[in-house]
This record gives sequence, structure tokens and C-alpha cells, in this order.
Amino acid sequence: MTRLTGAATLAAFLLAGRLGAAIEMTRLADMPIEHGRAAAFVGIAEGGVVFAGGTNFPEGPPWQGGAKAWHDEVRFLQHPEGKWERIGRLPRPIGHGTQASTGRGVLCIGGADGERHYADVFLLRRRGQLVTREQLLAFEELTPLPHPLAYAAAARIGEKVHVIGGTVRPDATQASAELLVFDLADPGRGWESLEPIPAPGRILPVVAAHDGELFVFSGASLAPGPDGKPARTYLRDAWSYRPGKGWRRLADLPRAAVAAPSPAPVLDGGRILVIGGDDGTRVGFQPPASHPGFARDILRYDTATDTWAEAASIPTDARAPVVTTAVDWKGAWLIPGGEQRPAVRTTQVLALRETRAEPPLSGAEWTLLAAALAVLVAIGGHLLRRRWASGEG
Repeated sequence: MTRLTGAATLAAFLLAGRLGAAIEMTRLADMPIEHGRAAAFVGIAEGGVVFAGGTNFPEGPPWQGGAKAWHDEVRFLQHPEGKWERIGRLPRPIGHGTQASTGRGVLCIGGADGERHYADVFLLRRRGQLVTREQLLAFEELTPLPHPLAYAAAARIGEKVHVIGGTVRPDATQASAELLVFDLADPGRGWESLEPIPAPGRILPVVAAHDGELFVFSGASLAPGPDGKPARTYLRDAWSYRPGKGWRRLADLPRAAVAAPSPAPVLDGGRILVIGGDDGTRVGFQPPASHPGFARDILRYDTATDTWAEAASIPTDARAPVVTTAVDWKGAWLIPGGEQRPAVRTTQVLALRETRAEPPLSGAEWTLLAAALAVLVAIGGHLLRRRWASGEG
């Protein structure tokens, strides 16, 4: 009886925490980048946001003969009301790498250009105070990955950066299931390979870190298509990895969310937000110039109950971005740039935060709350009958 009471009370408490919590998404000033960019390195350095490299299609989409361009420019935002200053260039034009913010700068991992994938790993930071627009950055080369890697995802747990998924070369027809880890406190050890995810390898998954655990959502597996080129399968599975305990299967996502902003925002109480993403339902949309864009709903995963719910929607005046990053900065999660529809980049900068409103509970949450309250009422009735039977009532 005591265990049942505790479980019911915990469930009621967790769900009550939902009441009064809402998601608000606003827009900051757009980035002054012609044609926008996606697949950049994005992270926190010296208290500001770095947006480095990335890709776009300045001459038009590929179905009109345009070619994908790769960039090396680095932009920096010091304040939410400020401007994105140009502060230098990367060692080479690059995009589709992954990254992690550290106390010393942005750890930039792997990536690709139009010809190859890279294994390079370097720490990107400012050199001194920002004085001029063209001030160069400092780059500290670290131990490279065991092999080239692009289209992967990374999240930091304490001082350890975990990297999952990706491909080793541009024409790869199989995605990696490998989990790699780099210890920022002991960089001399280099990269170590951990237990691979017990599921298909994947590109462009969504990852998050919470309470010492790595969460991996969705992504796309690869296989040779009829023409021998890589063909995607859109995944809805979800997993978590805890160092020393291994992998654990979680509840599937309601839909695929390939390339949604990653790492995903984590709210108080262990609620992880998967913002939009490509659900695969519009692959091959014709005509491509009229593609309506990617999913606009924001999914919420509750780490305490292993359940999914729809938390909010991306506002109608904003674009639903994929192939970009969410960074925790000055009380909000910043999502700069990204791809708004195939081959079309955006210059928008979104800011997501939790506010105190009263959104409706999901059907699953109402069911759980009703069951918890029913248990508590039944227990109360049982205790009352016992008092009456003993003459205490």
C-alpha cells in the first residue's frame, strides 16, 4: 500500500508541474548573411554565440542547376539585442560537423565539404576581447576522430562529449551506429569507442543530455537505393545511454524528426523538446519549389514517465528550421539559421523559453493523472473504512 501511495503521489506531482508551463518562441534580429546558412558549427564562447561555416545554395536550388556552397565565415553575437559581427574565418570552408560548448570555447568535430568528410577536431574561441570586425579567432587542434565523420550529433555529459551516428564519406550507403566519447578533462586520451547503439546506424539524429544520461531520438538510416546511391529510412525510435549501464530502449516518437535542432532543449524536470524536424512525409514533393517546409509541432519527451506529448507549435511568422543547433544562452534556447525547406536556408534567429501559462495536458497525461487520483481516493476510502471499523471514526 505504501508503494502504491508513493507512486500515485509522484505521478500526480509530476503532472501537476505541467500546469502553468508553456513554451514561448520569439524571433531576434535576422543574421546579416545573404541566402542564410544551415549546418554551421554553433556554440557558446566568451559568453556569446558563435555561428561558423555552414552551407547554402547562392545560385539557386539543385533542380535549377545551383550548386551547394560551403563557407568558412565566423559570426559572433554578444547580446540578444546586438548584431552578428564577422570575427574571422575557419581553417577551411566546412559544414555538417557537430559541436559541443565548453568552458574554453566551441569544440568543433568532423564535418564535410563538397569533396570529402573530415576527422579534424579543434577548439574555437576568441583571441582576446572583440575589438574589430575582422579580428581573427584562435584555433586549438585536438586529437582527431578515429575516422572522418559528418552528419553526426553530439552532446556533453559533464566533461565528456559523446558523438553518435553520421557517415564516414559522402557516398556512404550505411550510417554509423558507433558511440564515441572525448574527455575534456583528459584530452590526451583522445577518442574512445563505446558500446554502439543497438539499432540501425543513423544520420542527423536528435540528441540531448540530462542527469548523466545521453538521449538519442530519430535520425535516418541509410541503404543503397535502386541507383546505388544512399536512400534514407526515417526512424522513430528513441534510446538512452548511461555510462556504465549501457543502452535502454525508450518510447518511440509520435513521428520521425530527422535533423531537428540538436542538442535538443532540456527544460526543468527532465523534459526534452524536439522542435519540428523532417518527418519524411514530404520526400519527393513536387514541384520542389512549392515544398511547404518541415514539421511545425514541438514534441516533448518526459524522462520521468517515458512519454511523448505535443508541447507547442512553431509560430506562423517563423520558419521551421532543420540542420541547425539549439544553444542554452541567457535564459533562452537560441536556434540560429537552418534549412526552412529543401535547398533553402534561413537567416532567422529563434529564441525559445518556458513561460508560466496553462497549456492543456495531453491525452496520455490526463489518463495518468486520473489514474493517480483514483488510487489516492481509493486509498483514502480504505483508510477511512478501517477507522470506522475500529470505532475511531
